[in-house]
Amino acid sequence: MRLLNQSAIVTGAGQGLGEALALRLAQEGCDVLLADINAEKAEAAAQKIADETGRNAIGFRSDATDAESCAAMTDRAVSAFGKLDILISNAGILKAADITEMSPDDFRRVLDVNLTGYFLSAQAAARVMIGQKSGSIVQINSKSGKKGSFRNGAYAASKFGGIGLTQSIARDLAPHGVRVNAICPGNLLDGTLWQDSLFDQYAQTQGLTREQVRAKYEGQVPLGRGATYADVAGVMVFLCSPDAAYMTGQAINVTGGQEMR
Repeated sequence: MRLLNQSAIVTGAGQGLGEALALRLAQEGCDVLLADINAEKAEAAAQKIADETGRNAIGFRSDATDAESCAAMTDRAVSAFGKLDILISNAGILKAADITEMSPDDFRRVLDVNLTGYFLSAQAAARVMIGQKSGSIVQINSKSGKKGSFRNGAYAASKFGGIGLTQSIARDLAPHGVRVNAICPGNLLDGTLWQDSLFDQYAQTQGLTREQVRAKYEGQVPLGRGATYADVAGVMVFLCSPDAAYMTGQAINVTGGQEMR
């Protein structure tokens, strides 16, 4: 257990990658607050993790785009665990469309959740971690934070902004012993987001079948497969552990070689 007796918040943790990251943190010895705008999913995921790992896992309804909600989320974690060692900012959405078809409202919504939501969550956590003189913040970014994404400009804009925000927060918090990094996963082709939404979205916007979409995105990866939750979780644990004590302001690719910058 590399993170024994630490405490963590994972946003967007009601399902999919967020739930998987919360589980891995618990397996590594963390007490975890699973925050999600869907309270029922957060509570169900937390109960499952508590039963499986024996760690203290709490489901909590939180809206990443609301400052008061983010502050309440952080207060709940501190009241339950006595401290806050780790924030995993994972909450995010994706709306794909050509630049000529993307509505301004959809564009703003993607930035609001993915970028402003990261800022507000990190701000609330930082206020606790500064007082502790320790902590680790990790944003789940994307390979789309390193390279523009076809018919997916709003998402790429939010993720490019996330890397700039990560570097800036890292500079702000370094004097206080708080590290801030980002993980840039490749395509999680077997994950909830892809299976429930993205395959259909991309098939429609690119004029392909679901099978052709999978073949297209696997074909772009030197290692020949999509990313998995475990691939992302392993890097997350490293970044939160003492092994990464000299790392801050980094955006680590987990893309099977698809992105190397």
